[in-house]
Amino acid sequence: MAMRDKRQLSGFRIYLTPVMFLIVNGLIVFLAAGSFGFWPAWVYLIGVFMIMIFMGVYLQKKAPGLMARRMQYEEKEPSQNTVFLRIFGPLLYIISYLTPGLDYRYHWSTVPSSLIIIANIMVFLGLTLIFFVFKTNSYAESIIQVENDQMVITTGPYTVVRHPMYVGLLLMFLFDALALGSYWALVPFLLCIPMLMSRAINEEKVLIRDLPGYREYCLKTRYRLLPFIW
Repeated sequence: MAMRDKRQLSGFRIYLTPVMFLIVNGLIVFLAAGSFGFWPAWVYLIGVFMIMIFMGVYLQKKAPGLMARRMQYEEKEPSQNTVFLRIFGPLLYIISYLTPGLDYRYHWSTVPSSLIIIANIMVFLGLTLIFFVFKTNSYAESIIQVENDQMVITTGPYTVVRHPMYVGLLLMFLFDALALGSYWALVPFLLCIPMLMSRAINEEKVLIRDLPGYREYCLKTRYRLLPFIW
């Protein structure tokens, strides 16, 4: 009964999460910009919104268990539940989306339209990679934990790196600022990358400790995010 309720709620969140993304990020960006004429924000927000809707509808039909598990947001690992991360993470998120709007309002930098379009394509590629990760791994949860029946995934993108979902996020962090037409926004978005790397390391500690076979998988698949680099 509880799982069915979660699945019903996750079906509702298919639309709620993308709508909240559009509203919250739209408010941050456009209020900072002081204008609805900030066209890079429209391209970025609507593009991400549409991909999120597609992913949600598809996964709700094909992997409802994954959608239900991704409803969990309360971290159980102490390393991910610190006051610093609870405050700094959301603050950095807000700054990341405020900066492009302020950049547009005060003309701090000018990104060529062609580069904005290319950056948006890269952001959408990052989201597409995350979608394929979800198709491959039904245990790609929002929090760091190991389920009782969880198995090590060694197929698809997991044959290349150990954290392909984070590779998708890395692509987004690298190109979000340019997609939103701001060079200055590169600073807060790039600051998200060390947090992502730290999370990958902490996640591996949990998986090695609690997931049988993961240590052997790490020996076989050597790189976390970038082949031949890290």
